[in-house]
Amino acid sequence: MEPRGVRAALTRRHFLGGASLSLGSLALSSLLSGSARAQGSPHFAPKAKRVVYLHMAGAPSSLDLFDPKPKLVELDRQAIPESFTKGERFAFIKGTPKLLGSPFQFARQGQSGAQVSELLPHFARIVDRVAIVRSMHTKEFNHAPAQVFAHTGHGRIGRPSFGSWVSYGLGRSHDDLPAFVVLTSGQFQPDGGAALWSNGFLPGEHQGVRFRPGNEGVPFLANPDGVSRGLRRRELDALQELQRGRMDTCGDPELEARIAQYELAYRMQTSVPDLLEIAQESRETLARYGAQPGERSFANHCLLARRMLERGVRFVQLYHWGWDSHGTGESDDLLHSLRRRCEETDRPSVALVEDLAERGLLDDTLVIWGGEFGRTPMNEERDGSKFLGRDHHPHCFTIWLAGGGIRPGVTYGATDELGYFIAENPVEVHDLHATLLHLLGLDHERLTYRSEGRDFRLTDVAGRVVTPLLA
Repeated sequence: MEPRGVRAALTRRHFLGGASLSLGSLALSSLLSGSARAQGSPHFAPKAKRVVYLHMAGAPSSLDLFDPKPKLVELDRQAIPESFTKGERFAFIKGTPKLLGSPFQFARQGQSGAQVSELLPHFARIVDRVAIVRSMHTKEFNHAPAQVFAHTGHGRIGRPSFGSWVSYGLGRSHDDLPAFVVLTSGQFQPDGGAALWSNGFLPGEHQGVRFRPGNEGVPFLANPDGVSRGLRRRELDALQELQRGRMDTCGDPELEARIAQYELAYRMQTSVPDLLEIAQESRETLARYGAQPGERSFANHCLLARRMLERGVRFVQLYHWGWDSHGTGESDDLLHSLRRRCEETDRPSVALVEDLAERGLLDDTLVIWGGEFGRTPMNEERDGSKFLGRDHHPHCFTIWLAGGGIRPGVTYGATDELGYFIAENPVEVHDLHATLLHLLGLDHERLTYRSEGRDFRLTDVAGRVVTPLLA
């Protein structure tokens, strides 16, 4: 019998030589491969059906947003005891750093009494809807590997992302849209790049499809000049006939997926432009999010996320760059840069949660907000800088979760009085992934894919469901 790899190569040569298609169509196929058929189904009854993950690329400072430390304020600008830093590695700090109390005020909010920074006035409205986890930790302390680890469960590129695993486990729920969509905002892309939404060794249909600003939305989605929709339909019908004939000859199942990917792309030519048109929303809704039609902003993307979730997209991933508050200048310090990032994201993040709740979608939608690691309780003072900033800190950081079976109004875990180490209920990245998969009806130990002779899973060989976070 002919080896499968040889069959696939022969099929590709026949396909490329025997069909008249544009390079744009081929590029689109690499992004949109797959069919609406799920690769599996939930292992048990799910609490959540969909996910929106708001990743703050660069790592927000929990000590200035969610985890106030009076002792740190009391000891502000004093040298940190050597017992904390002995044997530690930092990205930029040198010598004996000085402690840095938060320059911002905190207040208790809601019936839960969660302490929230003055930088997050809108978040104060939803504290009783969310679970705040103060005891996250990671083993990576540089941005790219930490982001890759946060999204794939492994610190090196090549593994499937969380969204890809969800797509693989549950499949698409809408025939005209992909299961996994990615939107990026901020001055730059996240440090981990496309590896953060890669399908890894999973079939290509599970890769995140990145939507971009502009009229096209998805590259190569529109027909080339001179090609009408009717002509494209006839091309696809002819192509399907050729490929099915080839299927009868070689029996290659990849051909069935190839047919499906072109059909999805054809349907998306109609569904995507309408989906991206946020000008259809009321003025009140646009103002609620702080959205402006035509911009590439986090606010626009939060509104788009709601529209996608509403229409059946399974997993929406939003990245907003710019949280790397080292304090080398005004562009990356706490007093200016951190405040600007909060102004860009606080209102739309809260609007998304409230909007989903009002539309009856929050109960079965998981919302995740957080970065890839934390920030040091010490001032970085790189090269003698007078701006306030914090270095990378993997030992503890804060995220918040809402909807989809999450217990609302709780604060889980705690850090020590300086915010340096976890003091109570540590939650590792694999634990978070196991918990989120559990809420989606997926057992993290059973959601596996065989590659290179072994079974892989999102949680690698670790992970536990954090039951106190479950409603």
